[in-house]
Amino acid sequence: MTQADALPGLLPDAGSDVLRSISANLESMSAGQQRIAAMILDNPHWAMQANVEELALRAGVSAPTIVRFARVVGCDGLRDLKLKLAAALAVGAPYLHRSVTPGDNTADVVRNVVGSVTSVLADWQHQLVPGDIERAAEAMHRAKRVDCFGTGATSNFLAQDMQARLFRLGITTNAFSDAHLQLVAAATQTSEDVLFAISFVGRMPALLEAVAVAKEHGATVIALTQTKTPLASMADIVLGIDVPHDATMRVGTDAYVVQLLMIEILMVIIGLKRGPATITRLGEIHDILLTRGVDSDDPSLLHWGWNQVLRDEAEGHEPDAG
Repeated sequence: MTQADALPGLLPDAGSDVLRSISANLESMSAGQQRIAAMILDNPHWAMQANVEELALRAGVSAPTIVRFARVVGCDGLRDLKLKLAAALAVGAPYLHRSVTPGDNTADVVRNVVGSVTSVLADWQHQLVPGDIERAAEAMHRAKRVDCFGTGATSNFLAQDMQARLFRLGITTNAFSDAHLQLVAAATQTSEDVLFAISFVGRMPALLEAVAVAKEHGATVIALTQTKTPLASMADIVLGIDVPHDATMRVGTDAYVVQLLMIEILMVIIGLKRGPATITRLGEIHDILLTRGVDSDDPSLLHWGWNQVLRDEAEGHEPDAG
């Protein structure tokens, strides 16, 4: 295979950029090549040390396919690919950010990181299926109860955030991260309820078991996950968050941002569906937080307690012992 046969952006002298290049070119790879790429990106240390048979077995491809993949990504062969993986791991730049290279100054880092997220968002927007988003919003709008399940630090935070947003819209909702409580909640769901499962990885056994229980009870399952995961295959409605793999974390910044945006989009659509009364409700909540919240922009509220004490003393009242 010649240099011209390699994917765009993948050069034979890619060196320490090989992980970043593989990640950036996932969409242009075949299904088998994507499995190999995902395997390497998920655990480059293991991939660097594994033999061709072990690599082939884990990726579900043949040994010759592994060798061809090495050449497709701009390497002379498997040994050369491993050498370039070793160089990437030694330099460590991909473990900071796939768009940052050694020697980048602060201005470069700002430009590359922000540009990377902007590019990912543009690609993700083109992948969205408005019909699926509409179905998900309608299901939650009509639901008697919406349970938000998140397994893992990021998914748990997102589930809690979504529960708070749905609550403000007047929807009966809960958020659970504990596997036992997820099962309990799933067992009490009915055909009138929605289970909203959040997992970028989409293959957490405890979460999948809870989803299975909810489906057995007739609940509508909406999954915020990658489209080619076990969770996606179980869901009635899939809200895809397919973004490039991050060598830094299992759930990287790109995945985090698109999940937040999907939740924001859903909340706006649901709010519109619920009509003027909900808009009024949100306005009242806003006013209460603005005028009564201790974190209000009005600095006098920060000293409300002291002001009240001073007024009581001036009027000759005893301070409230409570």
